[in-house]
Amino acid sequence: MTRGKQKIDAQRRNAERNQKGKGSQLEARAVGLKVVCPICKVQLANEKQLTDHYGSKHPKEKPPSTSNT
Repeated sequence: MTRGKQKIDAQRRNAERNQKGKGSQLEARAVGLKVVCPICKVQLANEKQLTDHYGSKHPKEKPPSTSNT
């Protein structure tokens, strides 16, 4: 076991090391989500997911054409 200054230094180094990898992923998520459902405003990554979304969440509606999104 380490004592005193060694322990404090080790805790500080570990805190710095752990802090670098963490952070918000909202910006990376926003880059990946390109398509928005016009009915419920959910964000999706591509047209295929939008078509699947319409089939499960809005079965009575037709998915919009690709030129509208």
